Amino acid sequence: MTEEKQKLYNPVIDILRTISIFAVILVHTTTRTLEVTKYNLLKTPWTLFLNQAARFAVPLFFMISGFVLELNYHLHESYLTYLKKRFSRIFVPYVFWSVIYYFFIYYKGRDPNFLSSLIFGDASYQLYFIPSLLIFYLLFPLFHKYFRIIGNKWIMITLGLFQLFFLFFDYNIRPLPFYYPLNIALLNYFVFILGISLAQNQQIFLNFIKKWRIILLIGTLTFAFLVFFEGLTGYLATHNYGVFYSSWRPSILVYTLFFAGFMYWLFDRKLKFIPLIKTLSKLSFFVFFTHIIVLEALWYGFAKNVFETHKAIAQALWYDPLYFLAVTIISFFVAFIVHKIPYLSKLTG
Repeated sequence: MTEEKQKLYNPVIDILRTISIFAVILVHTTTRTLEVTKYNLLKTPWTLFLNQAARFAVPLFFMISGFVLELNYHLHESYLTYLKKRFSRIFVPYVFWSVIYYFFIYYKGRDPNFLSSLIFGDASYQLYFIPSLLIFYLLFPLFHKYFRIIGNKWIMITLGLFQLFFLFFDYNIRPLPFYYPLNIALLNYFVFILGISLAQNQQIFLNFIKKWRIILLIGTLTFAFLVFFEGLTGYLATHNYGVFYSSWRPSILVYTLFFAGFMYWLFDRKLKFIPLIKTLSKLSFFVFFTHIIVLEALWYGFAKNVFETHKAIAQALWYDPLYFLAVTIISFFVAFIVHKIPYLSKLTG
């Protein structure tokens, strides 16, 4: 393979991808705690803080996707070869796990039918953004081709302002008048395009985050608490749990940008344990699909009985981190075992 056709590898992106999966798991484990405590947020502020502080997960994943697609698009000889590789990597596992969740974990019967669940990503609740990601995969070559125009500073600023408006409208006024998966795509197009821009301008990006690293840290901490208080006060005022369940808010977009910039600076150095970083990143896609099964198994096999016996346990600071760690460790262990079986990962992710 010629030098220009070699795959480009960035270990920082693998770290951010793994962090994003960790955050997805944290959102879901803390959501279970909030559900069983009947959203008594005043008694479970620690749980809510963890839940809200992890809300960068999906926006960051969209950003990483744009970055990685741009980084290695030169490997593809045509649009068809690009689609074949991208969709075989994500669409096949998506269909496989949708079948598992739809027919065996959360059996939904015939209404809506399986095809509808596949289109809308509702076979299981963590799958909802995959159809939107597939939309971005389809459109990416177009973004790449015309990025000299799209990537103009003023165009990017305009796109960012429109993104903030869409997020504000969806969160504060009423949901965007579009169905899944289009609405999720419209609420995340900017971070995806920004990922493409960062991949094309890595040195400029590195110089920026090195210069402003302290501001990025302060912004990350400030917006982590701001997102938390926004969710807390919004729910206490409305008793609508969608106020803190939503990951599509202007505050979370800004929080994600601060977080991503600071984390990139933090890990952009000579890293040890590169093989471990690669392994965790490789396993993370399987973990994304399967951690809900582990979460449910741990809940009904152990945690539910503990809750029923000791109802105040949800207020203990150690409970949510322990539940998160248990789900995470078991999920990655299962992923490690499955990936030892030849060719199975092509089906399971």
